[in-house]
Amino acid sequence: MYYLIIITILYSSYTAANEIIPELEIEPVTPGVFIHKSYSQIAGWGLVSANGLIVVEDKKAFIIDTPWSSRDTEKLVDWIHSQKFTLLGSISTHSHDDRAAGIKWLNEHGVSTYATDLTNNLLEKAGKTQATHSIKKNKFVLADGLLEVFYPGGGHTIDNIVVWLPKSKLLFGGCFVRSLQSQSLGYTGEAQIEQWPHSVAAVLSRYPNVEIVVPGHGAIGSIELLKHTKKLANKATKSGG
Repeated sequence: MYYLIIITILYSSYTAANEIIPELEIEPVTPGVFIHKSYSQIAGWGLVSANGLIVVEDKKAFIIDTPWSSRDTEKLVDWIHSQKFTLLGSISTHSHDDRAAGIKWLNEHGVSTYATDLTNNLLEKAGKTQATHSIKKNKFVLADGLLEVFYPGGGHTIDNIVVWLPKSKLLFGGCFVRSLQSQSLGYTGEAQIEQWPHSVAAVLSRYPNVEIVVPGHGAIGSIELLKHTKKLANKATKSGG
């Protein structure tokens, strides 16, 4: 069946320094849910991978977070079409490029894009393309209940949201959630560190039965990723950042 297939998109790209950027990767997580992983060279961090999802039901697909470039976004959409899925839209979980770089390409090709008011405002201030649909509520349901969007409060950024897949009991945490391998909060230049532990507590309270948690970077895990993130945030709060 299609969800048992591991897909690698067969292309690669190069940075100005001729460093190889790994190919876009797509693989199944659970029936009807695929993870897409794209890469970028980030100053001060080196080669970094970023996770997003494709959620599918009745041959209808929805993207959670675009890949890190328009080119990878196009490759992702090509893969969706190759599977004979109908793409309903995408949502970006905050304004950084590892979540929203593909919005411009999707808009240009008639795909519905969603983001919160906060995210669209930040995109506008940065001179970047905004999503075509702006979410004004802290809780919002998309794709006939396939996805639930929840704004828990500030953390990695002021605008970060999480996305709950009730049928899979899967939470996509984006950069708001750290992998178990992470020993720090990562990039905190726009973080709301004082709020972060309280925001994680809000997610734990709302989704106590979560079984799978997907962070924005790194390995998939369980509810332990939320607890780990809360510990890291508490530690950063006590140490002053």
